[in-house]
Parts: sequence; C-alpha cells; structure tokens
Amino acid sequence: MTFAWYAHLKNLNDKPWWVAALVSWGIALFEYLIQVPANRIGHTELDLGQLKIMQEVITLLVFVPFAVFYMHQPFKWDFVWAGLCLLGAVYFIFRT
Repeated sequence: MTFAWYAHLKNLNDKPWWVAALVSWGIALFEYLIQVPANRIGHTELDLGQLKIMQEVITLLVFVPFAVFYMHQPFKWDFVWAGLCLLGAVYFIFRT
C-alpha cells in the first residue's frame, strides 16, 4: 500500500490528480486482493488485535526504507521511536 499511496508524489507529479488516483487504485486493488485472503487465513490463528498490530509493524518496516531510499527523504530518529512504540504494542498484544 505504501507504493500505491505515496509513489505517485514522485512518479506522477506532472500528471492530473485523477491519473494518479487511477494508477494508485489499480495498485491498491492488487494489494487488497492479496491482503483479504491473508487476513482470512491469519484470523484462524490470530485475533483481530494481533492482525492489526502486525499490519502496522509491516507498514513501518516497508515505509521507512521506501521513504529513505525511494523517495529520498532524510532518515529521522522518529522512525526509530515509532518502531520502539510498535515493539511495545507487539509485546502487549501477543503476550499470553
């Protein structure tokens, strides 16, 4: 979803917004076609809260390299602090 939501800011900056929206929606549709079955399968082993926290952790793990290497944004320590907060969330949601 990161690419669908943000890559148009770099790649389609000179195109009308509706072109960027259609391209992004096309990418997002493909990703949703994968995510929905994955959540169905995952829900057999994990509860809803665990699925959501996993989604957020995966999002941050994908977003930080995307922002730094693809979008050429400077690395920020806020990424580290957000990651540490998510580690706390993982601990609390998965503890038994």
